[in-house]
Amino acid sequence: MTMHPDVAVLARYADGDPGLDEASVWSVESHLETCADCRARLAGQIPDDTRALLDVVGAAVGRGIEAGPAPARRRMAIRRRRLAVTPAPWLTMTAGVLGCAVLLHAIAPDLPSLVLLLAPVAPLPGVAASWNRRTDPAWELVAGTPSAGLGMLLRRTTAVLAVVIPLLALAGARTGAPLAMLLTPCLAFTAASIALGSLIGVRRAAAGLGTVWSVAVVAPSLATAQLPVVLTPGGAAAWAAAAVGMAGFAAARADLFRRLNSAD
Repeated sequence: MTMHPDVAVLARYADGDPGLDEASVWSVESHLETCADCRARLAGQIPDDTRALLDVVGAAVGRGIEAGPAPARRRMAIRRRRLAVTPAPWLTMTAGVLGCAVLLHAIAPDLPSLVLLLAPVAPLPGVAASWNRRTDPAWELVAGTPSAGLGMLLRRTTAVLAVVIPLLALAGARTGAPLAMLLTPCLAFTAASIALGSLIGVRRAAAGLGTVWSVAVVAPSLATAQLPVVLTPGGAAAWAAAAVGMAGFAAARADLFRRLNSAD
């Protein structure tokens, strides 16, 4: 059964209430596209001058569509098929980087383990793409669904981790890196990117964390040929505590993930 917007929400949408969150606006608009009854209800609440303006705009758009070229359906179908079989860029990049880290460990075993150094930031490209309107062509439609927000971000992040964690485990098995020190920093940085994403956007948070880690930890470790203290086996408990703390912070700010800037 089709769920119609609440009368109060529809009235607030018609009045342009700035207090109505963006996800609710998208939900109303996507519903109006397919529900003639709700469009009629909305039309009854629009002032006459606004209705006249909409009629003028609608007529102009109709003339533009009629005068424009016919849609190239075959090209779009081919493009959709290509997208369907093309692996996600972040997956290809992550697998390639970890593969290079394993190869470098075999060539220069005296260097600090690049697999350990890269484990915290390995999931960040996928996390950045999981809730980003710049990489999701259907983001507006997704954001308008009732399940949008932190819940959907967590489901997509889980899918990212389901790919990254086996890659890390395989790379760790090839290089002898402790599994606990691969997974706990990975989970901590994932939780941190989501937590900070409520403040500055998930993409910016993931990019910022990756940059800081690369500059402050990875580069000095390679320069000194020593593994940092934060990646020694005794640090697993601290990483796990950080992951739990960041997850709690993100849960406390769950409502902010229904704002459009969380996908920047």
